[in-house]
Amino acid sequence: MRRLHLIFQTGRTTLSHIPDDIAIAADYLSHAERALDPKIWAWLAGASGDGSAKRANRSAFEKIHIYNRICRSLGDGHTRLKLFDQPFQHPVLLAPIGFQRLLHPQGEASVAQGAEAADACAVLSTLSSVDLETVASAAPGRRWFQLYLQPRQSDTLTLIRRAEAAGYSAIIVTLDTPIQPLASDARRAGFQMPAGILAAKLEGFSPPPQRALNPGDSVIFQGAMQDAPHWADLEWLAGETNLPVLAKGVSHPDDAALCLEHGARGVIVSTHGGRALDTLPGTLSLLPSIRKRLGPDATILMDGGIQSGADIFKAIALGADAVLVGRLYAAALATAGALGVAHAIKLLREEFELTMALAGCGSLFDIGPDCLVSLSEDYT
Repeated sequence: MRRLHLIFQTGRTTLSHIPDDIAIAADYLSHAERALDPKIWAWLAGASGDGSAKRANRSAFEKIHIYNRICRSLGDGHTRLKLFDQPFQHPVLLAPIGFQRLLHPQGEASVAQGAEAADACAVLSTLSSVDLETVASAAPGRRWFQLYLQPRQSDTLTLIRRAEAAGYSAIIVTLDTPIQPLASDARRAGFQMPAGILAAKLEGFSPPPQRALNPGDSVIFQGAMQDAPHWADLEWLAGETNLPVLAKGVSHPDDAALCLEHGARGVIVSTHGGRALDTLPGTLSLLPSIRKRLGPDATILMDGGIQSGADIFKAIALGADAVLVGRLYAAALATAGALGVAHAIKLLREEFELTMALAGCGSLFDIGPDCLVSLSEDYT
């Protein structure tokens, strides 16, 4: 944690305290639930529908086990990798989550500082409550930008150019939520966005055009879905930037292949944390078929339900090159600010290295399906 002390010495973040009873990274979840206003916790922890997709993310991990291997020489072991020729010390990225000032006064700026201290790449959401230039100046480490395509193409292009100018080194375009309902738990709790918590990067944009609906029209089909992304939009985006573009929200192998055909350089297997289509299977169970369809050289990331180093190991064994962690680091932010974020990633990395060591794997290239116990036909 040497680099974390540099953050404190420069005074770039508010000093925080790590609770004494944090033993594993997942402990931050229960701490955040106690620390946050119940309505905000419902916003963070909730999912669409009855929560089936969110539960499936966790249950997929719980059904898979890992072989331990003995008498392996691992003195040269490491967790390094490259994504699009960009070097990473470990395969843990921080997923895009909007409106993080709900969780901490400095929001996304504190997340960027914590990520930098832990050698992790933070992905900034289009719905960030801190503008992308401020986040970039808060921490000069590696960062990617998550994009929601805007109703006006010119606004989308403005976001891309700002991200490029501020040093973001990849674009993640989210495609699975042309319509995203507020989490059911948040609705039940009566959550409303507080005054002053805004999507900072969208300030100054013109409001989206209002569509007149005819009698009998659907507010979904003839309304919101008229602005849904199409394959031509992905192709246009890929042609407008030299940064690698990853398509997020993929669950079907055919869609994964189409994403690459239309210009994406990688895909992110994701169910939006269970906030998109309810009843989707866990993302872990989706990985093998997508890896099989895209082949060994495609770049595939995954998010959804990751709470431990063993979870990271299982995701890589089943086809992910790297993973994105979401609610867990957000809980750490709510608990202890930038320090909490850095500590949670540090714990995840140590848990992952421990799992690798006991499973006899000295690098990410050693991790594969043969490391897992009792794979069903669904995972082969």
